[in-house]
Amino acid sequence: MLYVGVDWAEAEHAACLLDAAGAVVGRLTIPQRRAGLARLRAAIAAVEPEPVAVLVAIERPDGLLVDGLLAAGYVIYALNPKAVDRYRERTRLSGGKTDPADAELLARILVTDRDRHQPLRPSSAVVEELRVLARQDEVASRDQTRLHNRLRQDLLAAFPAVLDAFPDLAALSALRFLERWPTAAEADALSEAELAAFLRAQGHFRADVAAGRSHAALHADVLAAPPHLAAARAGAIRLAARQLLLLREQRAAWEKRLREILAGERAHPDGEILLSLPGLDARLAARVLGEVGDRRERFPTPAALQSYAGTAPVTKASGRTRVVVARTACNRFLRQALLRWAFCSLTTSAWARTYYDQHRQAGKTHFSALRCLAHRWLVILHHLLASGQRYDEAVHQRNRAHASNETAA
Repeated sequence: MLYVGVDWAEAEHAACLLDAAGAVVGRLTIPQRRAGLARLRAAIAAVEPEPVAVLVAIERPDGLLVDGLLAAGYVIYALNPKAVDRYRERTRLSGGKTDPADAELLARILVTDRDRHQPLRPSSAVVEELRVLARQDEVASRDQTRLHNRLRQDLLAAFPAVLDAFPDLAALSALRFLERWPTAAEADALSEAELAAFLRAQGHFRADVAAGRSHAALHADVLAAPPHLAAARAGAIRLAARQLLLLREQRAAWEKRLREILAGERAHPDGEILLSLPGLDARLAARVLGEVGDRRERFPTPAALQSYAGTAPVTKASGRTRVVVARTACNRFLRQALLRWAFCSLTTSAWARTYYDQHRQAGKTHFSALRCLAHRWLVILHHLLASGQRYDEAVHQRNRAHASNETAA
């Protein structure tokens, strides 16, 4: 058995090799290049030729270096940096910190406490793709919100009439209008016929009626910025509009690919199960499946999945004091997706609405009630994935009624 600690950095990584007895058998620094990975693999092979007998500790679960180590066949342990800090405090009272020393510390954690940590079990390639796409789409969604808010503020300061002309600022026609005519002066030169032709080109429903309303709003007696300030903000307005258009286009392409993975001809077998659940569309189902993965051994019980997702609370007890708090050490991408799923299921699942209302009536806040509902959805999801069944609301309602009768008896 060989234990390897790798202290990751952007340019160079420090590595330390320990034998089964915990003695240092090698130290090296490798660059973030193919040659660096090859050098590390050669150093490991010189001590332990069997890849499955090589245990590697590193403070991140993904990245090019981690991909290379997994491809080599090593067993990877992605240790939480916060946990590593606690080990460091235990072994170095002076507070000293160097990359080679941290690499050795990572390896020694596996020597002494390997049973307290779980090795990485990457999902299939298609689910890994799904996870990356879903995360990128979520980040892009936040970017859209930020850009919409910025665009709205610029329009309020320089061109407020367009907000009445196009009430839905996220609409394709509104963004393309601002891309071409970002100032009031340019919009004033448009006739109603020209505006109608523009809206028809954008596929706007009832373009002539919309053009009359928008033209009237653009020429209404409203405040507007002086010409020099309007010209100064025109660039920012046009830029935001173009960025939002690009985000719409890219997110549409991502959504198409997500649907192919979940429900296409070569769809992942778990996609049908996820899409059968109330409140999950393609984007949200992709986020959930991408984070949960398709390695069933990662979560042998629903409680393991609930802890990973952060819906399970944490109990802190000492003497006569006992406090139950929300779990913070979890997969935050999954937790946010689950809370959104719970919220969306309120209008599509009768039992979910009842469950949420019961917790609200018991005095829980909206967020706490959603967390409880997400906690319950994970039990259902775990069962469906383990059994390969689609969700059936009627079956679940019967099961709930049966459980309630047994409890009453």
